[in-house]
Amino acid sequence: MQLLAHYRISSGYDRFKSAFDADAEDRGHNSLSVLQLWREDDSNIWALYDVADAAAARAYLNGAADVFNSQAGVMATDFHFVETA
Repeated sequence: MQLLAHYRISSGYDRFKSAFDADAEDRGHNSLSVLQLWREDDSNIWALYDVADAAAARAYLNGAADVFNSQAGVMATDFHFVETA
């Protein structure tokens, strides 16, 4: 399973990327491995994750990720769990 994530940020890419890199261990402990990160513009970042345990990933995204979001200047998120058809 994979996760396509969209982050709408207010703080600029440098702040986001610094917090994103610092959060790698927490994401990893919660079944999320980064496959790709895209920068659409200064306010929109997209990430593709491999998901080992969907329940653990959802729990992280619904709670612990709030710390990352505040540090990274994330204003809104949109997550889609997808599988190869």
